[in-house]
Amino acid sequence: MKNNKLKILSLLVLLGCFICACASSKAAKDESSADTNKAAASTSVSNSFEPFYVYDDFMSQKNHFAPSGWMGDFGDIKLDQSCSDSPKSGKNCIKITYTAEMAQGAGWAGIFWQQPANNWGDKKGGFDLTGAKKLTFWVRGANGGEKIAEFKMGGITGEYPDSDSAAIGPIELTKKWQQVSIDLEGKDLSYIIGGFCFAASKDDNSKGFVIYLDDIMYE
Repeated sequence: MKNNKLKILSLLVLLGCFICACASSKAAKDESSADTNKAAASTSVSNSFEPFYVYDDFMSQKNHFAPSGWMGDFGDIKLDQSCSDSPKSGKNCIKITYTAEMAQGAGWAGIFWQQPANNWGDKKGGFDLTGAKKLTFWVRGANGGEKIAEFKMGGITGEYPDSDSAAIGPIELTKKWQQVSIDLEGKDLSYIIGGFCFAASKDDNSKGFVIYLDDIMYE
């Protein structure tokens, strides 16, 4: 009788161990599945950045940033944001005329697209563009051969500065639309007030130029 009780007790202990082992295995599988789901969700989030426009079309609700930061010989620049002369897409594109007359004696000129307007880092604003991999835009010259010293994003300093910057240039334009891409991999895009910028000099364009821009976006 005593031996039977011991056998029963042993069986119960083994059964309990088996149940615990199954529960532990299930918990481990659930945890692994949860980790996999979290990783998948993280990947999904990182790849979910939607195109964020600096300029889409004239008066488009998708537009962000204002072309308010005129620099250098700003008196030599004329800006038309509703140009209908063969836009890359939509109804309009940006037309920039540079006369190279050195109105302010600088010998160069450019425009910064800012948020909010006229923000040189002296006020809060900007956008968190974390997740963007590049800044792309389309550009062409009226005659071809126009030289742009630099296209840029970020780099504004001040009390509330841009969190990072990136640039490309110099670039010589053609009469046909060409897409330009600025690599943003590894950049801190958590606070961007200077969404887009161009700068050109009289030395490179002694007679000035007319250029066109369209579909400026972060993606």
